[in-house]
Amino acid sequence: MNTREHIIAERADLVDLLRSLTPEQWETPSLCEGWSVLDVAGHLSIDGVPFHRYFLAGLRNPSVDRLNRHYVEAARNIPVDRLVDGLTTSLSGSWFPRWFPRLTLADHLVHQQDIRRPLGIPRAIDADRLRLVLDNPDPFARPSRYIRGLRLVASDIAWERGDGPMVRGTGEALALAMVGRRAVLDELEGPGLELLRSRIERA
Repeated sequence: MNTREHIIAERADLVDLLRSLTPEQWETPSLCEGWSVLDVAGHLSIDGVPFHRYFLAGLRNPSVDRLNRHYVEAARNIPVDRLVDGLTTSLSGSWFPRWFPRLTLADHLVHQQDIRRPLGIPRAIDADRLRLVLDNPDPFARPSRYIRGLRLVASDIAWERGDGPMVRGTGEALALAMVGRRAVLDELEGPGLELLRSRIERA
């Protein structure tokens, strides 16, 4: 599978998950601090926004955080069925995964886990898809501030990167730690863990 095919498969998994949720689950806090499950889905719906509208919204909200917050707040007023329908149909015509496929895949995979973990709904992630995300984490999450000078080693797939004190864990846990998710720290081990922990907690 190429990157676009992985994005399509990841989106299909996400849509199936969201269609199964109860109203209470939609309101559950996600791993994204301050965001509910609904808010994460609203964030992911950005790639269904036409480019000209996204550009104009960016002029009015001139930072990534402000732009994300704008679309998350807007999505809170959209019925969840309509939100999921938009996620189902937007990928084929969206400019975002066409121009930024690796970023799109990383964003989708991590955010799907942001939803699944608090709800206690695990899944097996395709190993090739996981490696793509580990090799290309979301740059807007500034992964280097967490992992510079560390050697990351996956315990369940063939993957490692970096030099320095080792941090070892599943590929999924490493992918989430690379973008600052505290929830996975207790799933990791190795002499570099305390440094990684201090960086994430400080951020």
